[in-house]
Amino acid sequence: MPSIGGSDDNVVFVGKKGVMDYAMAIMAQFSKGTSDVVVKARGHSISRAVDAVEATRNRYLTDMKVTDIKIGTEEMEGKRGDMINVSWIELFISGPESDRTE
Repeated sequence: MPSIGGSDDNVVFVGKKGVMDYAMAIMAQFSKGTSDVVVKARGHSISRAVDAVEATRNRYLTDMKVTDIKIGTEEMEGKRGDMINVSWIELFISGPESDRTE
């Protein structure tokens, strides 16, 4: 996945845990005062990342918005030493406080 610049403070990396674990991680990022969160996943975890964002948006933070989605494929070395293609996704979401103007 391409680097998004800056630190990974506002990034939730999705792996093999349950969807609600990642939904809680997204909500924790917003409760720390972050206005934008990036949810990243690769391969089989892509659907879990989408489910976590949608669960958060539909159940808990109804004013949260998906501002951008980036997808792609990167070439990696597989377990047997061969090169394989792995898909990735980055979901950019903004919370309610990012809509306010000061």
